[in-house]
Amino acid sequence: MSINSAISALHGIKVLDLTSIVFGPYASQILADYGAEIIKVESLTGDSTRYTGPAGEEGMSAIFLGVNRNKKSIALDLKQDQAREVLLRLVDQADVFMHSIRPQKMKKLGLDPETLCERNPKLIYAGLYGFGSAGRYAGKPAYDDIIQGLSGVPDLISKQSGTPRYFPVIAADKTCGLIAAHAMLAALFQRERTGLGQQLEVPMFEAMTSYMLVEHFYGRHLADQDLHAGYDRVLSEWRKPYKTLDGYLCMMPYTDSHWRNFFQHTGFAELLVDERFKSINQRTRHINQLYEITGKIVAAQTTSYWLGFCEKHEIPASRINTINELEQDPHLQDVGLFVDIEDRGGNYRFVRNPVAMANSTVPVKMPPRLGEHTTDVLVSLGYTPEEIQQFYKQQFIR
Repeated sequence: MSINSAISALHGIKVLDLTSIVFGPYASQILADYGAEIIKVESLTGDSTRYTGPAGEEGMSAIFLGVNRNKKSIALDLKQDQAREVLLRLVDQADVFMHSIRPQKMKKLGLDPETLCERNPKLIYAGLYGFGSAGRYAGKPAYDDIIQGLSGVPDLISKQSGTPRYFPVIAADKTCGLIAAHAMLAALFQRERTGLGQQLEVPMFEAMTSYMLVEHFYGRHLADQDLHAGYDRVLSEWRKPYKTLDGYLCMMPYTDSHWRNFFQHTGFAELLVDERFKSINQRTRHINQLYEITGKIVAAQTTSYWLGFCEKHEIPASRINTINELEQDPHLQDVGLFVDIEDRGGNYRFVRNPVAMANSTVPVKMPPRLGEHTTDVLVSLGYTPEEIQQFYKQQFIR
């Protein structure tokens, strides 16, 4: 089947998204990129990220643009009974209901999982929280910086650099968004086999801790031994781009073959028989010395020299791209990762779904203006034009 004639992977799946900021919207954008219909349910003032960063028009700021493509927006004041009735009609049609609101508040609104799953037994009810409901932190507010701190990010960076810092990316929100997306996909797949929906929780603290400990649980896996956590190679203060004569080089000799080629062809063959560097286990134990020696060798030549050297001797290496240079990277241009859209007289650039599927494609569409699809959604629910006009007058929709 031609990719242009294929329907999308999640065609026909309807998701009600009551989340905001980045964690939840990033998760629902992933589903949107696979073809799910995402109805973003916003307050009458909208997601706060609509006003974060540069904007071509009010309510369409940079952070919002980054995590809300391919969605619809309906604006409801859920404090009002009539707005909740609209939402409940949507629940009847929905496959997934996702939110990042504290459970106590959802219970008060009558939008708790028991109520909605009884109303629609096929519903996947996904709560995206800071902390799991079974723990003592349940219900506490959680933002990216808080979760990075609790899951050990500043400690790891301090071990490497001497100063506690956060990752300079919204790492917790995006990592947990990825986990939320695959959790909802797994629940949908299970529903295909059982016919039943289910409740699921995606807690940020637990999710980010799991992510951090993939390599850094390290010696703690051996529970009957008093070994330390933290993967030594990654934590080395020398693990950074190598300084060359005229810039920097990202080089990663890793296997025995990589290091053999590096030492042999740089004129340091004696290091091939150095007990500290003869095996991956020994190199890991003496990683600081290995990286320090390598840094001194690399400093003697230019970046272009080393790129040619590494390509010739099959050693993984690359230059550094600045963030502003990524759009000009020749590989990313070849694969068309960046997509331009002209909309209402303005030009916008987006990063498409990085996954290529032979039989599924979803074109990139503009993120929605606040409440842009409110009327259309209400019509699809069976409300008459007269009723909709009355709703606007009552000011519980926008």
